[in-house]
Amino acid sequence: MKKRILDVTCGARTIWFNKHHPAAIYCDNRCESYQHLWKNSDDCTLDIDPDVLCDFTALPFPDDSFSLVVFDPPHLTGAKETSWLVKKYGKLDESWPQMIHDGFRECMRVLKPDGVLIFKWSEYDIPSEKVWKAIGEKPLFGHHSGKRSQTFWGCFMKLEGDEDQ
Repeated sequence: MKKRILDVTCGARTIWFNKHHPAAIYCDNRCESYQHLWKNSDDCTLDIDPDVLCDFTALPFPDDSFSLVVFDPPHLTGAKETSWLVKKYGKLDESWPQMIHDGFRECMRVLKPDGVLIFKWSEYDIPSEKVWKAIGEKPLFGHHSGKRSQTFWGCFMKLEGDEDQ
């Protein structure tokens, strides 16, 4: 099966129902494994094992390569490096607006015309409005979810040559 889907920040692939979907390439900037990460589970393992080890701000793929791109970047800024949240999701530094901006542009670059970008963001430390400002646009549509409605799912589309965007 041709690889038509790109997850640029796969982590442990927790959002995926099929964590090894044959049409997807899974990327992350880290390859790590943690044992006993949660105190209440002795046999728990967290594996971050991407197909391609890379930075989402400099993707190693040609322009217009994928029909669907999934972008679920780190969202934490204030958590300690040793916390299980940082080990599971990663962490942003003070340059996060530029990093998210550059990552979004890279996602759009590798997206085919009329391709779709699914953007997932947790407002744990940073409100989504600040993220939209950093990347320079808002999603076409989206949805808040989670126990406190702090997770935002947004949909973007690579619309080229359409004056009515």
